[in-house]
Amino acid sequence: MKKWQWIIQIIILVILIGIGVFLVNSVQNSISDQFLPMREITNNLSTQIAEVLHPTPTIIPDPVTIIHEVQSLARLETIKLTLEKIITAETRQGAFDWLIGDRLIFIARGEVIAGIDLNKLKPEDLNVVGGVLYVNLPESEIFVAALDNELSYVYDRDTGLFVHGEVDLETEARRVAEREIEKGALEDGILELAAQNAESFLDRLFRDLGYPEVIFE
Repeated sequence: MKKWQWIIQIIILVILIGIGVFLVNSVQNSISDQFLPMREITNNLSTQIAEVLHPTPTIIPDPVTIIHEVQSLARLETIKLTLEKIITAETRQGAFDWLIGDRLIFIARGEVIAGIDLNKLKPEDLNVVGGVLYVNLPESEIFVAALDNELSYVYDRDTGLFVHGEVDLETEARRVAEREIEKGALEDGILELAAQNAESFLDRLFRDLGYPEVIFE
């Protein structure tokens, strides 16, 4: 066989191989296109199932606001403490806690604000004798003791096999945490510090008003 005939046969073989590869790719693409709608249906179904199992909560506030009371305030806030407490809440603990028990650890962070209520300051509580102003301040008190919901969270929760968690357990933990935060502030002497700060502030105020000496009784 002549040399040029070999060259022609090689060229024809290359062309046939190229045509074969093209046909195989075409068939694969056609099959893939046929199964594409099925893939989309499967993906959509998976998304819907995930939304059912893990729904995103929808919060709809009522547009109507009801005012129950309007009260004038004259509170002098003189101190704020930020505290953190660890609260453990549990129910049905014992030998079968792994079946029906519920236990959570709640990290609570909140603030307590204290001061004096100037509405309780009466005219007879202010007396001037010999140029000296005598002031009888009302007792300091706590105005606010509240949790910071953005910084408070459930650190850990352990439920039994047959329970899904008590609905009110976290709510009760939050109530206890709020009381414990206020209790902790009282133990740290927040009322005494509030009274000291109130006297310091009012002393400067009365001196600016022209009283050279102020004595708090």
